[in-house]
Amino acid sequence: MNSRTIIVGDIHGCFDELMDLMAKVNLGDRDRVISVGDLITKGPKNREVLEKFMTDPRFTTVIGNHDLQLRRKWCGEDVELKPAQREAHRELKGEKDHYASFLNRLPFTIDLGTHLVVHAGLRPNVELHSQTTGDMTRLRTLGPDRESEEGTPWYHVYYGEKTVLFGHWPSAEPRRGKKAIGLDTGCVYGYNLTAYIIETEEFVTVKARRAYDPS
Repeated sequence: MNSRTIIVGDIHGCFDELMDLMAKVNLGDRDRVISVGDLITKGPKNREVLEKFMTDPRFTTVIGNHDLQLRRKWCGEDVELKPAQREAHRELKGEKDHYASFLNRLPFTIDLGTHLVVHAGLRPNVELHSQTTGDMTRLRTLGPDRESEEGTPWYHVYYGEKTVLFGHWPSAEPRRGKKAIGLDTGCVYGYNLTAYIIETEEFVTVKARRAYDPS
């Protein structure tokens, strides 16, 4: 079987669903799995998700806003953690140096040639090297508040050379733009975990076992 590039939406500690999804896609030895970020927080098995990405060479990821916040905390920055982030911090702090070393190496983007993986989004008509950390990890709409859900979604007016694969903004179905695909389908909230296989342009989805974060 030819190798495949499998892009996975926000996992948020939902390790069991990740394994369900890998079974459903029949993950092979030559396949590559790339997460859109937010490996941890809100879900029940942050440690297991991190260990999978740290030990299985098929698995790579960009950094998400929740991953980044813990990275900053563990690197000594004076940052305020949200409740779910504090819970993940408590779970992992006994081995924080081990996990911080991994998070410190994570990129904001992964370039796949025809596709680009980023956690949240890209500003239209802005060169990649000029995109801000805040945009790449938190962007939703184009307005004064990048995290607002009111306004013009960035992916509705993004027409870059590469198709952007992103997460961060959960929805019942994958979000679609002319040159962007959003893969956060709210697994941690009790909905679905979704993958997109680049070579076949196929979406594969598994249902969440339960809602881990009722918000």
